[in-house]
Amino acid sequence: MPNLLILGGTTEANTLARSIADLGVSATYSYAGRVDTPRSQPLPVRVGGFGGAEGLARYIQDHGITHVIDATHPFAAQMSRNAIDACVSTGVHLAALTRPAWAHQDGDRWQRVPDVTAAVDALAGPTQRVFLAIGRMHLDDFADQPQHRYLLRLVDEPEALPLPNADVVVARGPFTVEGDRALMERHGTQVVVSKNAGGKGARAKLVAARALGIPVVMIDRPALPLRTELSSVAQVLDWLDHSGVNLGV
Repeated sequence: MPNLLILGGTTEANTLARSIADLGVSATYSYAGRVDTPRSQPLPVRVGGFGGAEGLARYIQDHGITHVIDATHPFAAQMSRNAIDACVSTGVHLAALTRPAWAHQDGDRWQRVPDVTAAVDALAGPTQRVFLAIGRMHLDDFADQPQHRYLLRLVDEPEALPLPNADVVVARGPFTVEGDRALMERHGTQVVVSKNAGGKGARAKLVAARALGIPVVMIDRPALPLRTELSSVAQVLDWLDHSGVNLGV
């Protein structure tokens, strides 16, 4: 019998979970545990890491997983690499549900950088008001540029911050262009730092930055080994159907 493991935490993963639950397919939804208040799911949920690729491979074998869908954030590169290695070693089907990257539009003032370290370097210079729209994972890196006044938008209230001058907004997307424009105007934002996560939920800040003429330091996605990549739930369901899962549709 098919038994799916959805590596989740994204809007796309949540949509997939609902479709899988509606079809009555056995599946488990896995959260990495980086958010204190994760969304409830219509599937059994596990929270926390697996212990690297070897730990994930053991989980796959111990729980009879037949298919893994990696629907993690595009920047969860280590988890994605672990999924590739674990599925190769166990012979389990793997596909990634990943949103297309954002593309530069007329009027955008993007400075593309290859990684977070380069984004930190790009902020060298005089004090600015920086909308650091990258989540909480890499805040420590930006402590190397303490001269700026940072605006942080986080899902959970932080216990402590490595940045001496920071304003925190606790909010969960999706966000609107009007709301993000008002946020940047209210805080006097002069530059935005963003990961190229893609999707619609966090795109509003880029549209607002374009309208306000604000430059964006855009962090490119990490490179990953070759894998099956799909861009919609419908494509995942089709892939499952062709991989031995009877969806009854």
